[in-house]
Amino acid sequence: MKKKYKIEVDCANCAAKMETAAKKTEGVKDATVSFMTLKMTVEFDEGADPEKTMDKVFAACRKIEPDCEIYYK
Repeated sequence: MKKKYKIEVDCANCAAKMETAAKKTEGVKDATVSFMTLKMTVEFDEGADPEKTMDKVFAACRKIEPDCEIYYK
């Protein structure tokens, strides 16, 4: 399952770091972050709970970019 989320991030470099962090998160099959459109697309592993997985993605991204926002709730 793929879902798109609106994000807020300050620079393209931070967006790239968020993408890397999201891809390493348990339950995420693939992720892309677009700084230009301020959107994150996440493809979840089979059977993964999207909301719980996004909690983990958000926590991982906040470690890298404390000011970032992901609107998933």
